[in-house]
Formats: sequence, C-alpha cells, structure tokens
Amino acid sequence: MNNVKSVFSIKDLENLSGIKAHTIRIWEKRYNVLQPMRTDTNIRLYDLASLQKLLNITLLHEYGYKISKIASYSEEKIPSLVREIISSKNAKSHAISAFKMAMMNYDEELFLNTYNWLIAEKSFKEVFHEVFIPLLQELGVLWQTDTITPAHEHFVSYLIKQKLLTNTEKLQGFKRTKVDTVFVLSLPMNEIHELGLMYLNYEILLHGYKTVYLGESMPIDNLKDLKKHFHSIVFVSYMTVQPERDVVNEYVQKMAEELLDDNTELWYLGRLTEFIETKGISDKISVFDSINELVGKL
Repeated sequence: MNNVKSVFSIKDLENLSGIKAHTIRIWEKRYNVLQPMRTDTNIRLYDLASLQKLLNITLLHEYGYKISKIASYSEEKIPSLVREIISSKNAKSHAISAFKMAMMNYDEELFLNTYNWLIAEKSFKEVFHEVFIPLLQELGVLWQTDTITPAHEHFVSYLIKQKLLTNTEKLQGFKRTKVDTVFVLSLPMNEIHELGLMYLNYEILLHGYKTVYLGESMPIDNLKDLKKHFHSIVFVSYMTVQPERDVVNEYVQKMAEELLDDNTELWYLGRLTEFIETKGISDKISVFDSINELVGKL
C-alpha cells in the first residue's frame, strides 16, 4: 500500500471534515468552492489543497459565516480569517483540523506549531482532553474507513507520545505525596495501543502517586514479581484490541487468580471492557468507561 495519500475521494473529505458528501457537492455546484479533478468515469477526486480549503471553510461555517459569503472571498482571505478566529477564540476544532492536516502531509512543523499555540493557552491536561482525545477517537474512525493509512496514524501517535513523555518527565521530578499505594500500568500480550495507558500514567503521577510503567505485551506471570517489591498495588490495564473479546473474561479471571489479595486491586479500561462480565465480580476489580471516570477515583 502506498502510505503517502495525496488524492482523496469525496467520502474521504466527508470523513475528515464532518461535512456530508451531499453538502460538499451542493457547495461545489452552487458556489464553486472546490474544483475537483475527475476520473475517466467522472468520479470526483481532490488534492491536499482542496482538503485544506474545505477544513478552513468548515471552521468559518462553524463560526457563523454563510457559505455564499465564504465563496466570495479570495484564496488568501479564507486562511487569514481562520487565523483571526484562532487567535481570538482559541478554536478547538481548528486545532483538530490542523493536526489532521499535519498528519496528512507528514508535517511535523505544523503539528508542533499547533501544539505550541494550544499549550500557550491551556494546561497539558486540557490539551489532551479537549483536543488529543477527540482527535484520537476520530483517527480510529478514519483508519477503519480507509481514509488514512497506518503510516498516518503512527506518525501522529508518535508526536503525541513525545509530548506525553515530556510532560510525564516533568512530574517525575516531583516528590510523591501519596506513598501508601503503587500503581503498576501494563498492557495485555499483543496489545500495542499504548497512548491511553501513557496518559493514565501522567494523570496518576499528577495526583501524587508512585507509578511503575511497564507498557505493552506484559505477561501476567511477570506482573507477579512486582508483589515482592511493593505492599499495596493497583494493577491498571488498558484493553483496546487484546485480549480477543471472547476470552476477555478468562483473562480477567486469570489476573484475579494470579494477582489479587487483600493489598491488591485490578483496574480495567478500554474498548474491550464492555465484554467483562461484572456480575458477581470481586469488589477489588474496577471497570471504567472512560479516562475521566478512572481519574475521578484517584
């Protein structure tokens, strides 16, 4: 598969902008806002410049500009109005669009400039919750619909991980204020989606606890070793694609058998937790629907 995507279908534009394909066609026909290329069979195709323009138009439209008005503006005026809105309103949706454009172009500079602009106004926690979480949720959908390739997702995930590590390192310099419990964070075998767990590590440190971060593909046997080192442990696991949904319960049971005692808890988060049978489960096992819910328990 060619990982550099520079030509997009109208469906791709819909997925990336949130504007329905039907609406895009009307805007084109009535207002000539985009000029698609056409295949021999008359199928519309768009380049990166068209995608960028549509994302800008979408932002202006969200802020009350009528499409007929936007269509009358010059090519230079649209981005300049977008910049004005950003500087005055700190537009969250623009940040998400800018990160998407950075991803589509493999443009690290655009990613970093957008991040620096956000962090000048907000805390890292706010940036993560308000911008990165919605962006990552959208990426999941874009990936499933083939709008983006794994290369796009890896590129932007790596840059977000970098920011997470930098902010986590700042917290590691502070003395722990809550020393009675240690949080051990790991992912099941073959689970490689690490961003959620990395962010939880940041949040738990922010709340003053000690963490031991073990990351991806951690066998349950290896976790047992931690019990020799610490008296009271909360094991935190994030399940996005592993274990397979039909063995999630067996996995949770095995962890309970191997790890649970009076001084141990198991906390679970992630898409696959909906397959955990919570009826009759130990009160030392907690299943969370969201990062916010887990953070609320700290």
